[in-house]
Amino acid sequence: MSEDPIRAGEIIVFNIDGTQDPIVHRVVEVHERRNTGVVDALTKGDNNPTNDRPLYASGQHWLHQHHILGRAVGFLPYVGWTTIILTEKPIIKYILIGALGLLVVFSTG
Repeated sequence: MSEDPIRAGEIIVFNIDGTQDPIVHRVVEVHERRNTGVVDALTKGDNNPTNDRPLYASGQHWLHQHHILGRAVGFLPYVGWTTIILTEKPIIKYILIGALGLLVVFSTG
């Protein structure tokens, strides 16, 4: 990731303390720490009504540099829905895996 400070409006990839799944959301506000040049970020999903503070670890109000994994360089609308559907509806995941398994079995000659 470049050393340029994060700015409001950028889309970043980050992890929350205690979780493994990366999150991709837009920076809505930045906070520059006094006399350090270090910038902390507040994020919000584009389709979410409020900022991401309820997602952050207890007592955490900003994302710090060590939380940020990178910046988005492209845009694929609605791709995130795949993850949400497969997470919230595990039966769909099993059906998809079963269908792919059948495809492999029947495609070999």
